[in-house]
Amino acid sequence: MLSNETTAIVFALLSAFFAALTTIFAKVGVETINPNLATAIRTVVILVMVWGWVFAKGQLDTLLTISPKTLLFLVFSGLSTGLSWLFYFRALQVGKASLVAPLDKSSLLLVLVFSVLFLKEQLTPQVILGTGLILAGTLVLIR
Repeated sequence: MLSNETTAIVFALLSAFFAALTTIFAKVGVETINPNLATAIRTVVILVMVWGWVFAKGQLDTLLTISPKTLLFLVFSGLSTGLSWLFYFRALQVGKASLVAPLDKSSLLLVLVFSVLFLKEQLTPQVILGTGLILAGTLVLIR
């Protein structure tokens, strides 16, 4: 059995892999259509896929147990994701994927700040250094 940390690392790496594919597929997909329409199509695919997964795993019954606070924050997360995708697809349509993706991933700096401010997570020298290096790498990539 894997530890929670190992499991988190495996899933995070899988997320990064599919996020990279998302950028490549999206760049080709928005070449000839409106990026808002492209985002809508992508969203329908995700909707069908994820609800299908919930049904297949037999997890629909837990829907009624979600607290109002949890639901509110999931709605906020969904709205943030939707806005992120709309802007991301527009950026991909007009810019190079090799420019857009690193700038998009610079959200790591904001995640760091928000996690310290709102989630009260520890700001360690290791986290500061790692984030600084990622930010420096991003700046190198976009120049």
